[in-house]
Amino acid sequence: MSNLKELTWEHHKNAERQKFVKELMGGNITNERYATYLFNQHPQYDILEAIAMMQGHFNGAPALRRAPSILADFEQLWAGGDKERPPLCPVVNDYVEHMKTIMDDPQKIMAHVYVRHMGDLSGGQMIARKVPGNGRFYKFKQEHDFLKAHIRSKLNDDMAEEAKICFDFATQLFKEMMELPNA
Repeated sequence: MSNLKELTWEHHKNAERQKFVKELMGGNITNERYATYLFNQHPQYDILEAIAMMQGHFNGAPALRRAPSILADFEQLWAGGDKERPPLCPVVNDYVEHMKTIMDDPQKIMAHVYVRHMGDLSGGQMIARKVPGNGRFYKFKQEHDFLKAHIRSKLNDDMAEEAKICFDFATQLFKEMMELPNA
């Protein structure tokens, strides 16, 4: 059994302490603000999941895929097709570029799946009750315990440093969201 949770605890807690997380959990986030967050999450999940699927990380657990649900939630909340798209935070491009540098390392990719998808299966369930829209992002079509076990079965302690990097990217997105207008 991996000690990844303990090895990354401080980075995890730092991400959770960000003001934007408090806004998400506060239950008063506007449709537009949450849609902007989703718009920034989508390219990050999309590249991660494309690589993870090529490496077989989602074999037997296709419900882990979040990118289509994130996009559906965004489209539901972003008023009108004529409206200009929300701003893309700089960290999103940094994350996409980072993923390209590690795409040949299945363990590093799995570290990102751990941080993002395990979070969605856990804390994401609390967020789902607080955000506007249908919240497809946090609804999984397979049993949560099964999906968590699937992720855990692929973890090892050597993934800690890359998982910390993923937490740092998430923390940076939360900070950049607070710098956007209407923050």
